[in-house]
Amino acid sequence: MKLTYFPDTDTLYIDLADRPSTESEVLNENLIIDFDDEGRPVGITVEHYSQTVTTPAIEVSLPGELLPTSAVNQTVARGND
Repeated sequence: MKLTYFPDTDTLYIDLADRPSTESEVLNENLIIDFDDEGRPVGITVEHYSQTVTTPAIEVSLPGELLPTSAVNQTVARGND
């Protein structure tokens, strides 16, 4: 997963998969979901990001089995702050 912020358009793009988008669904004026040719989500666009969020921090919580081994090892080494 990759997060990219575009300050010139105040847009956050969350890249969920390394597959091309073939279709998009606009959920509301700030949120667009991109899908691949099998209907699986591959990205999320958040328009007007700075006006939409309530905190500047981005926190990600994933089950250990979804984290790369290096990330799990770093978390264990830090003591699960």
